[in-house]
Amino acid sequence: MNIGSVSLSKNPILRFLPAILMMLAIFLFSAGRAIETPQQLLGFFINKGGHMVGYAILALAYWRMLEFKRNRVWIAWFLALLYAFTDEYHQSLVPWRHPRLFDVLVFDNLGALISLWLAGYLIKSKQPGTRNLVVDEEVIIPKG
Repeated sequence: MNIGSVSLSKNPILRFLPAILMMLAIFLFSAGRAIETPQQLLGFFINKGGHMVGYAILALAYWRMLEFKRNRVWIAWFLALLYAFTDEYHQSLVPWRHPRLFDVLVFDNLGALISLWLAGYLIKSKQPGTRNLVVDEEVIIPKG
């Protein structure tokens, strides 16, 4: 399948590889200490921004695995959210981390939704559409 000039592999392992790598990255970040800054507000934006970016990339990797098919975009979103729940559980097992359902429902969810919406919009805008077509005026031919 081609989207624009991007060719997607038919090999399922290669299609799933970006998602596997992103899940591994999220897992490793969750096992480490949260970034602490002298300014609490800056630390909040770094940590929550990391949630949004990580799950935005993961959702896109899942959608890529599903060959960017429009009817499967919600599956990609669901898989990203499902992984977010498992990651929060993982954080409950790490002594210096604190699981928060709010992170999943807001930051992880928004990151996945925004990236999938934006990617869908960009894919749709690259496809030939009817907005640039010239439509002939209707010609009425008299009977007679």
